[in-house]
Amino acid sequence: MPETGILILMLDYEITTRQLNELLVARNSEEVVLLDVREPWEFQAAHIQGSTLIPMGDVPSRAFAELDPEARIVAICHHGIRSMNVAVWLRNQGFENAQSLRGGIDAWSAEVNPSIPRY
Repeated sequence: MPETGILILMLDYEITTRQLNELLVARNSEEVVLLDVREPWEFQAAHIQGSTLIPMGDVPSRAFAELDPEARIVAICHHGIRSMNVAVWLRNQGFENAQSLRGGIDAWSAEVNPSIPRY
């Protein structure tokens, strides 16, 4: 087969807390949508500044109206299970840059920002 010279890189389904922190520090060069998929009470208890709350159960009905399919989206939950399910669902719907935060807000609090309460 002839080589086309096109290299397509797929993002991993998960992003680590350190990788996300680096991405947010460099935000001026790339917009990142922090999609918190927990319940409202969880979001009130602890969240990353600038994140958008769309509970997991609401994602299918709200994703296409509220999220850009081209955007870099990082889904966040408590420990990374719900957010992984949402990231996989989003990818299957054509949101190719969707990822899940490994370890969730709990890992973010433990590894990056201890001022965010753990619950």
